[in-house]
Amino acid sequence: MRAPYSDLWQGVARAVPERIAMVTAAGEEWTYARVTAEAAAFAATLRRHGVGPGERVAILLYNRPEFLVVFFACLAIGATPTPMNFRFRAGELRELLDDSDAAALVFPASAADTVAAALAGAARPPLAVHIADADDADAVPGIPWQEAVVAPGELPPSAPDDGELWIYTGGTTGRPKAVRWNVGDMFAAQLTPTYAMAGLPFPTTLEEAVAIAVDAATPRVATLPLVPLMHGTALTTSMNTFSLGGTVLITSSAAFDPDAALDLAATHGANRLIVAGDAIVLPLVAAAQRRGIRLPALQVVQSSGMRFSAEAKRGLHAIAPVTIFDMLASTEGGLFAVTTTTGAHDLPGRPRLVPTATVRDAEGRDVQDSPGAVGVLAQRGALPLGYHGDEEKTRAAFPLIDGVRHVIPGDWVRVLDDRHIELLGRGSGVINTGGEKVYPQEVEEAIMAHPGVGDAAVVGVPDDRFGEIVTAVVVRRDPLVTAEDLVDHVGAMLAGYKKPRHILFLGALDRTPTGKVGLERLREQVIADRARADADAPAPGALRG
Repeated sequence: MRAPYSDLWQGVARAVPERIAMVTAAGEEWTYARVTAEAAAFAATLRRHGVGPGERVAILLYNRPEFLVVFFACLAIGATPTPMNFRFRAGELRELLDDSDAAALVFPASAADTVAAALAGAARPPLAVHIADADDADAVPGIPWQEAVVAPGELPPSAPDDGELWIYTGGTTGRPKAVRWNVGDMFAAQLTPTYAMAGLPFPTTLEEAVAIAVDAATPRVATLPLVPLMHGTALTTSMNTFSLGGTVLITSSAAFDPDAALDLAATHGANRLIVAGDAIVLPLVAAAQRRGIRLPALQVVQSSGMRFSAEAKRGLHAIAPVTIFDMLASTEGGLFAVTTTTGAHDLPGRPRLVPTATVRDAEGRDVQDSPGAVGVLAQRGALPLGYHGDEEKTRAAFPLIDGVRHVIPGDWVRVLDDRHIELLGRGSGVINTGGEKVYPQEVEEAIMAHPGVGDAAVVGVPDDRFGEIVTAVVVRRDPLVTAEDLVDHVGAMLAGYKKPRHILFLGALDRTPTGKVGLERLREQVIADRARADADAPAPGALRG
């Protein structure tokens, strides 16, 4: 089933206008009636300024109620909501504004300096709307949010069929790319996480979807995204929550505060938590243990896009009767596989392919049912339209196979039993060293198994003898850990050719809010560090400790 989200949300608002759609950490409640009214008013403002169907509206916001209001308004009138990383600097923001040709930009006053600098060089300065969140913000570009939603408006009863939403990829190996989704296709792609996860039947019509959402028998959904809404998983899960007539809990903070998150979850009975692996869960569990807090209402935790260790999962299972879904997903293809645990007895768990996912070997054969086979993940079904402005990459990533459109982001896996898989790494990052292929994730997992390591990334760098060598960038938990310690540790777990030949220690990997690492930046740092090491000690394979 394909359906416009905004039509469904309006149906929920008409049926249960006083139901709570959002609650902030400060306790402010937004009913479905209020969300719809403000979305209608903002949509009217967009139209008055010439922003209509197909125009991109950049959303440069951390998790605030206005994020979802803007999103709702855009979907309703056929404008294209385009979330952007609120931690971007002016140059990075300007590039995305130009790339998307944004007609409007919504941002917090605290980002005024960055936005002003970005707009100064933008090819097409967009309509700017700012939200007050900083007392010391003086000269803020654009119009205030209060003015943008003061005049009443009406949303179209039915959104355009060709409406889109754009989600920029994290840009781990280069410049971020906008993945274009048709809104109806996105709804179809989210049927399983929306309805099956709640034990509900799939609707076949819009009227059925509204009836499910407003039915008193439908289980209450209260979702707390602890990663930014620009993250695909946090955004789609919040959209799905609205589709079930549920409540999204909003932290209203640009920084993650584990104590505030616990308070919000406990006070408002969060039963779904959206995280980004260890980066969120470890401090959250530590805070819960320190304060003696349990979360008895919590039922589901979802994570994607970042390492999620057995240690972190064990901590969650200890504070809540929760089912954890550790998802292997991508912006381009949605969910490929999921590792599910219902308690400590299930750990560490194994990822299992979803029904629409396949594995294709080097000869192009489907091998997802052949244990021991190695291949790349592929996905069928509801898929994005492609990448904005890059037909070549779209054709490469979305091939037509046996008459069926697929997406193949490039993740290599080894097939295990019963559609379980072992993730080997992203194909573009496979390291060819001396004729052997090394998958970075396998080496990262080995390094991370050392108790003295807090974070790690593995990259290949050029080498005159081997073509490439395996190198690692490591954040130490124990400052006494040396490069030699880690090489010996990896060597005890993996073949010798997989051991890092150069290790660079840093204070942090500077992951993005979605948990990704700028691999090109790290590779350049490793190359520079290796050159310095070779200059000090010319023998090949020097290690930096």
